Amino acid sequence: MSTNTEVVLYQELIAHNGKKIGVATLNSEKSLNALSLPMVESLLPQLNAWQHDNSISMVMLQGAGDKAFCAGGDIRDLYKAMLDQPGTYAPYVEEFFTKEYALDYLIHTFGKPVLVWGNGIVMGGGLGLMAAASHKVVTITSRIAMPEMAIGLYPDVGASWFLNRMPPGCGLFLGLTGASINAADAKFIGLADNFILHERKADLVEKLLAINWGDTVVLNHQKLGDVLRNEEEQFRAQMPLSQIRPHQQDIEKLAQLGSLPDVITAINAMSGDDKWLEKAKASLAYGSPITAHIVYALLQLGQSKILADSFKLELGLSVQCGKLGEFTEGVRALLMDKDLKPNWQYKTVADVPKAVIDELFRSPWSTAEHPLRELGQLDN
Repeated sequence: MSTNTEVVLYQELIAHNGKKIGVATLNSEKSLNALSLPMVESLLPQLNAWQHDNSISMVMLQGAGDKAFCAGGDIRDLYKAMLDQPGTYAPYVEEFFTKEYALDYLIHTFGKPVLVWGNGIVMGGGLGLMAAASHKVVTITSRIAMPEMAIGLYPDVGASWFLNRMPPGCGLFLGLTGASINAADAKFIGLADNFILHERKADLVEKLLAINWGDTVVLNHQKLGDVLRNEEEQFRAQMPLSQIRPHQQDIEKLAQLGSLPDVITAINAMSGDDKWLEKAKASLAYGSPITAHIVYALLQLGQSKILADSFKLELGLSVQCGKLGEFTEGVRALLMDKDLKPNWQYKTVADVPKAVIDELFRSPWSTAEHPLRELGQLDN
């Protein structure tokens, strides 16, 4: 086990032709590599440097240990900030989400190949990093989810963008239930590209170092993709069975329904006695009714937004959630006191006033003052 106290470890591996692979390792095994503000503040300048370093041909992101790539955002400091400043816009909340979303956007628009090794738990903020990568690898133990319903937040980190790009109904179902998915599911809905055994990682890195990396980014993407596909071919038979596919017909129908209550009724009426579906229904019942409204509205709004605007929308929404108090209560019940008895502000989705949701979607800033105002302006 590494004794290094750095929150992110960096290596530059030299390929056979002298080009380099930048490797960043989230180094907080005890917290399942939960994404903290110091991690984000370390990654932003390093990835910027690698993006502009002509000797770096690709970047690989991984987590320390074998249990998780990244189990989500480290929200204990967020919780403390919201407790200390209830009912206001806590500066730490704005700072954390601003920098986290800037990091996600940088990876989305990196240009050079970015490989995320999505072994073990990949949730929340970890999924934001993985969804942004050009090449997403999952393994036998990959367990992926956006479980924010349970803490009174909502699926963020670009989810308003990537949930909308899944097969019909899947984004809505996963956003509302926080259902955990496996490697096969992740490939089916577009959150993963390749399935590779975790124990093959060191061998894969050797193959990456043997690639004849060049200066043409498009060709480097192709070379990486070819190696990953060839590796997957050997072990495809070991991929777990999809948990989504047996319910695909019912999930597709959700996209055709005209209201949130209708969607919730339809999810609860879905047939099947498998534990995965039952757990999804239980998570939906436990979650915040306000969050359910946010998910439903966000997926409708996100259909018409470009990537940069999705992050700008989410930042305003996250800051408003920090002010509202539902997020604080959700974290208390699930992670702090662990009584699993959140006192949500409204008992059902029917009880939530439209004005509450409208206020959450109102940006706290003018366009000129938005903390992410420069996102997208420098893109080609």
